[in-house]
Amino acid sequence: MALATRTDRKPSLPRSVWRSTVGKKAVMAVTGLIMLAYLCAHLLGNLKIFFGPEEFNEYGRWLRHVGEPFLHREWFLWLARVVLVAAVVLHAVAAYQLSRRDLAARPSKYVHQRQRASYATRTMRWGGVILGLFIVWHILDLTTLTVNENAQHGHPYENVVATFSTWYGNTIYITAMVALGFHVRHGFWSAAQTLGAGHPRRERALKLVANGLAALLTCGFISIPVGVMTGVVN
Repeated sequence: MALATRTDRKPSLPRSVWRSTVGKKAVMAVTGLIMLAYLCAHLLGNLKIFFGPEEFNEYGRWLRHVGEPFLHREWFLWLARVVLVAAVVLHAVAAYQLSRRDLAARPSKYVHQRQRASYATRTMRWGGVILGLFIVWHILDLTTLTVNENAQHGHPYENVVATFSTWYGNTIYITAMVALGFHVRHGFWSAAQTLGAGHPRRERALKLVANGLAALLTCGFISIPVGVMTGVVN
C-alpha cells in the first residue's frame, strides 16, 4: 500500500502578488508609469523633427550610441526595448485577467445595468486594443521599415515624412494618439489610487496632472503628422 505524501508549499511572494487582484492592479500601475515615462521622453525626442533633418537624424544616430564606451553600440536601445516589451506584456495580461475576474464576479446581467464608470473608463478596453495594434504597426513602419514603402535605413527624418505623406499613415497615427490620450488620462488617475497617492486633498491636483499629461502627449504627438501635412516638416 503506497502512502501518498502531500507537500503544501507556500507560494513565492511574486506569485502571491500576481495572483491577487490588488497585485495585478499594482503591476498595471507600475508598468503604466514606466510606459508613461517612456512616452514623455519619446515625445521630447520626436519634437526634434521640427528643427530639420540634420538634427533629427543626429538624434536617431545618438540613440544607437548611448552609453558608449561603457556599453556596446545599441545595447542601451535594446535594453530599453526589452523593458518596454515586458511592461506592455505584463500590463496587457494583468488588464485581461482583471477583466475576466470582473466578468466572473457577476455572471448574470443586471435587469437595470448601472452606470459603473466614466466614458474614459469604458473606453480603456478598446483603447488598449487600438494601442496594442498600433505598437505592432509602428514597429513595422518606422523600426523594421516593413510597411513603409519609401523608407531608407539610416534616414529617420525622411522615413517619418514618408509615413505622414500618406492618408492611411496619418489616420492610423492620429486615431491611436487620441486613444492614447484617454488611456493616459484614466490610467494615471487609477495608478495614483492603486499606489496610495490618492487623497481627497490631492484629488483636484491629480486630475489636473492626468488631464494635462493626456493633452500634452496627444497634442504633441499629433503635431508631427500635422506638421508634415501642412508643409512645416517636409
